[in-house]
Amino acid sequence: MSTLLYTHPVCLEHDTGDYHPECADRLRAVLAALEAEEFAPLLREEAPRASRQHLLRAHPDSYIEDVLGSLPRADGEHRYLDPDTVVSRQSGEAALRAAGAVVAAVDAVASRQARNAFCAVRPPGHHAERAAAMGFCIFNNAAIGALHARDQHGFARVAVVDFDVHHGNGTQNILWNEPGMFYASTHQEHAYPNTGLAGETGGAGRVVNIPLPAGTGPDAFRTAFNAALIPELREFRPEFLVISAGFDAHAADPLAHLRLNAADFGWITRRILDVAAECCEHRVVSVLEGGYDLAALAASAREHVRALMGL
Repeated sequence: MSTLLYTHPVCLEHDTGDYHPECADRLRAVLAALEAEEFAPLLREEAPRASRQHLLRAHPDSYIEDVLGSLPRADGEHRYLDPDTVVSRQSGEAALRAAGAVVAAVDAVASRQARNAFCAVRPPGHHAERAAAMGFCIFNNAAIGALHARDQHGFARVAVVDFDVHHGNGTQNILWNEPGMFYASTHQEHAYPNTGLAGETGGAGRVVNIPLPAGTGPDAFRTAFNAALIPELREFRPEFLVISAGFDAHAADPLAHLRLNAADFGWITRRILDVAAECCEHRVVSVLEGGYDLAALAASAREHVRALMGL
């Protein structure tokens, strides 16, 4: 079976204004990297819109209404949902397609239409809490996908692994008390959003946080990942696995201070895939989160997708 790639042109129309780090050029860089000849076998699909029911698994109706009902009506206008999260006229449609990509990818992988999938979409999602936009994120794409895998497809144990350099406070917030959910995060300690302490371990859901000091490089990162995350993930024995794929732990990234390189993201992905092969018949859906140096983002995403494809 092959790897699916989900994206949509409207994700490029989510306009965050001049000089915002979460810009359309990020997605352009990723998609350009995935046009190389080695990615010809990717099955490319247009992301559908998430339905209201899909969003309601992670967000209350009042929040959804507030976001979608208060978008700017003219091109070039902007509104701030929080100090970092900017929306424009097409941001609602882009956010619905981003969440819808993950839902469609879960459906495709669950039904064995593909072995795994990568959702190259924006806005990202892992900072979005149940009723609050945060950190460039509007709807929590990974959490929506994980809950869809449980509620729609009946997977009793669903894991989200997040290797973005920033802690996914929103995913943790949403999955904290959700039975059958597992959330694990590697991230830089004392960085935005200042959550993700090792002592935060979940309620009905299970949480594993691995905060790492600024300056952590490949060897120390790999040691921590192998020693602290992989055993917990194996013990949980997920039936379905979602990846929050942020590439801002790269040494070149301007927004944080871990020191990984592009090859490390291929290594991380293969370690996760090893567990998926053991526990959940390879069922993995990955969704793009952070990464703000364009060259580093493109190179890292390329290594991630190569690993998903088994290259």
